[in-house]
Amino acid sequence: MAETTGRRVPKHHGLSAKTLRSLDHASGRLASASVAVMERRLVWFGRLPADQRASVLLITQAGAAGFVDWLRDSKEALKLTTEAFRDAPAELSRYISLRQAVSMVRLAIEQFEEQLPEFAASEAERAALIEGILRYGREIAFAAANSYAAAAEARGAWDARLEALVVDGIVRGDAEEAVLSRAAALGWDPASAATVIVGNPPSEDPPTVVFEVRSRAARVGRPVLLSVQGSRLVIVIGGPTEGGVKERETLSRMSAVFADGPVVAGPTVPSLAEAHHSAAEALSGLRAVVGWPGAPRPVRSDDLLPERALSGDPEAERLLVELVARPLEEAGPALQRTVETYLESGGVLERCAQTLFVHPNTVRYRLRKAAELTGRNPTEPRDAFVLRAALTVGRLARGRGLW
Repeated sequence: MAETTGRRVPKHHGLSAKTLRSLDHASGRLASASVAVMERRLVWFGRLPADQRASVLLITQAGAAGFVDWLRDSKEALKLTTEAFRDAPAELSRYISLRQAVSMVRLAIEQFEEQLPEFAASEAERAALIEGILRYGREIAFAAANSYAAAAEARGAWDARLEALVVDGIVRGDAEEAVLSRAAALGWDPASAATVIVGNPPSEDPPTVVFEVRSRAARVGRPVLLSVQGSRLVIVIGGPTEGGVKERETLSRMSAVFADGPVVAGPTVPSLAEAHHSAAEALSGLRAVVGWPGAPRPVRSDDLLPERALSGDPEAERLLVELVARPLEEAGPALQRTVETYLESGGVLERCAQTLFVHPNTVRYRLRKAAELTGRNPTEPRDAFVLRAALTVGRLARGRGLW
């Protein structure tokens, strides 16, 4: 097989060397004509800055030159196409979407298809050129799609790493500014309320975990940040602070993404800047929840205060004093003594009344008052345990001079 200009004579397209040289010389004109059509027919293209339109022109010129190389050796078609457009999609994807890039390719191919026949020396060459540009356009479309997909995967991987950094910063209590700036880069509203929920990951495959969590969050209608940290999955759930049934339903539905085992939710805090407090309490609860075999799923960290205090969590001790022991003491000795006596009597109302020398209705009234003050009903077994633990912790704290 002879060679004239250092390139192979075409074997498969039936084009003469003269036609190929003419196409070489006209590649710049074809590219300029294609860009001109884009400016007329694509409204968004005309709004691009001049430097970006110039970049599109250079990319189109590279594509036109690549078409001639493709015609010379169709066996190297995919390689040549990929090389010609290797840098183009990476640059385009910064300011042009995949849908817009496909529109540009379509217009460029249409323009080439209109002008290529004038370079053909015969009807056979005309048909070969038309067929060639259609096949080349297909290769370009696939190359662009693959490059945009690769760029999207790279951005997704970067977002996942950034998200993991944000969640890790929340767990470790990093500088507030660093966490908020990274979260803002992920589209998180820093002023949004946040609740941290922790448990076992549903899979050892990180992409599977991400897919399941985001799918569930989409159904719940809440933004989330997540990170798998060893054997635990940490999820930050965003959204307005809600109470009652709605909040319990949201947490219950999100807990379904965790594997078997306990799931603990920290308190809802007003903003992401305070999410560390929610994370710290949720993780403390996860360590202590083994002490309550019948704990619901999910369980709030505030409902695990006795187990957390027994495991050595000073914050749990403080909360037991602040939320339970102190309100009972400040309400007066009669109320506190009634609760203590009722608990010591094994929850027998009449025995408590006899011990205190009061009417059973008086005991009932005082117990209701204690429930209003602390949110813990002494007649409920679990709440009775919390009250007993709080009163014990309060006495110990007073004995150490901490209260």
